[in-house]
Amino acid sequence: MKVHVEIDPECKEPEVIIRTATVNDEVKQLEQRLVGIHTNENALACFQGSTQYFVSLDDILFIETADRLLQVHTALDIFNNRQRLYELVDELPGFFLQVSKSTIINLHYVSALNKSLSSCLVSFAGSHKEVYASRRYTKQLQERLNEMRSLS
Repeated sequence: MKVHVEIDPECKEPEVIIRTATVNDEVKQLEQRLVGIHTNENALACFQGSTQYFVSLDDILFIETADRLLQVHTALDIFNNRQRLYELVDELPGFFLQVSKSTIINLHYVSALNKSLSSCLVSFAGSHKEVYASRRYTKQLQERLNEMRSLS
């Protein structure tokens, strides 16, 4: 195996590229170790096509299932994740909250709630994106937001 380090003063964060003719056990183990190192830094392994990205939890607005895919939304991008929503709910820190059967939101980015009889529209600061919180979760959402605002 060859290791090549390239110094780029304009690089904002380290990037690791594994170039191989075929995927074998050695390559899989290396990838898992690299993912494990990076995920400890509060990031979520996501994909866009065949490229893997590590999205900081602080950059995530919300996570939702759409067309049987788990989509991770930031202010400017959408990534895919291979986990199931119910698995991810238990792994995320306390500032994430499930607000519907198919959506988890980052409470730090909630800027407005528009309530109606059947649901609640959640708007996010710094983004045009919105999601619906179902009636079942609206009370808990309101309580958690009030709790966060009283702490700050």
